Amino acid sequence: MGSNIDAITTVFTEFYYWITVVLMFLIHVGFCMYEVGASRRRNHLHTLMKNTMLIPLVTVTFFFFGWWLYWAFPNGPGLTGAILWDAAAPNAPWSETMGPNTSDRITGVFWAAFLLFSWTAASIVSGSVIERIRSSAFWIHAILIGSVWWVIDAAWGWHSGGWMVKLLGYHDAYASGVIHAIAGGYALGILVVLGPRLGKFAADGTPRVIGPQNPWLVTIGLFLIYTGFWGFYAACNVPLISPSGIGGLITGETWTATTIYLTPTTLGAITVNFLMSLSGGLLMGYVVSKGDPFWTYSGGLAGIIAASAGNDLYHPIQALVIGGIGTFLAYKLHHFVERRFKIDDAVGAIAVHGYAGFIGVVICGFVLWGYPSSPYEGYAAINPLGQFIGAIIMFFVLGFLPAFIVSKILAAAGILRIPREIELMGLDMQTMEESEEAREGLRQAERDMV
Repeated sequence: MGSNIDAITTVFTEFYYWITVVLMFLIHVGFCMYEVGASRRRNHLHTLMKNTMLIPLVTVTFFFFGWWLYWAFPNGPGLTGAILWDAAAPNAPWSETMGPNTSDRITGVFWAAFLLFSWTAASIVSGSVIERIRSSAFWIHAILIGSVWWVIDAAWGWHSGGWMVKLLGYHDAYASGVIHAIAGGYALGILVVLGPRLGKFAADGTPRVIGPQNPWLVTIGLFLIYTGFWGFYAACNVPLISPSGIGGLITGETWTATTIYLTPTTLGAITVNFLMSLSGGLLMGYVVSKGDPFWTYSGGLAGIIAASAGNDLYHPIQALVIGGIGTFLAYKLHHFVERRFKIDDAVGAIAVHGYAGFIGVVICGFVLWGYPSSPYEGYAAINPLGQFIGAIIMFFVLGFLPAFIVSKILAAAGILRIPREIELMGLDMQTMEESEEAREGLRQAERDMV
């Protein structure tokens, strides 16, 4: 029987991860509101259901194989070792730890925290493709990004034994690259094949503004995403660990908190840096967009994402400045790519998540150059080249490329994009007609009763 302190630690850790799941659920609520607010009225229901149904699809697939992938493949394609069969076995769907088990109070809530990361990755992609993609095609992509590709990049660059951490010194404490850059790259890979919404570009190639149809929903949605990010940040930490649990490599004798890399951190530090990077993004979003509400609020999110890679170690002023720089560059890149390559990203997801995440990972390599990436000996230190290679892997190799290939296959099969006539009428047209018929039937029945 363990000591009372062990019991308290276990219960605290169990509740800690459980509450992060509750907070992160708000991210998905925010994404649903955000997307509906950005879409036109004739597409509201389709947009909502497209995003909502990724929840069960990603949840089920993550349970059956996504979680196992994370524990099985930290060594990458044979770079630092083989597949970790023994480490992955307790996380297989048939394992005792994946069901009710009073001897293991942590696996279930830790699994759920990772699952909410998966939802986030898929939801980022969801917003960029609204009003023109078939739901079935999006759901295929949601499963792939949510239960395969981001999980592999997490195993490589987020696992304490990941090959990118060992060989490259990769550091991405709060997932600038691991979630945001890969999801942004994945969205870009789809959009290159999917094409713009009808009417988005004039005959001379000039992009037309299709702004939010309900700015209030967009605003509330983004504030809910901000709120959910508190849980996101907390879930990226190990709340309590004994120095002896990692070989005594953290100085001290008391329990401490660590990042996912098992390096020391505190909730106090990341709380200050979160608020400073949010502020940097909001301020820069307001300035660079000349007060546009959509890009101001999106700038706040971009600021958080840009600074997230190193927000465990940044000084608050660094977090503020990096949040501003990331937002500025993401905004400028969005409009350049839109004009030059005719990419129609309906909600700016590629910019806010992909570009800001990529930039944040690269900046982290310069600002934290020389810091240890791990408490374990033999790991490369954080460095600019390792971060740049890591950003390329996240955005292009595991994000853009798989999405582009799968989208090409779906397009060739004729199941990627909705038919032109349906897009013009609206994806909700049939539902709206049926609802109107039902209402008219009810009105007629009431008239007959008079």
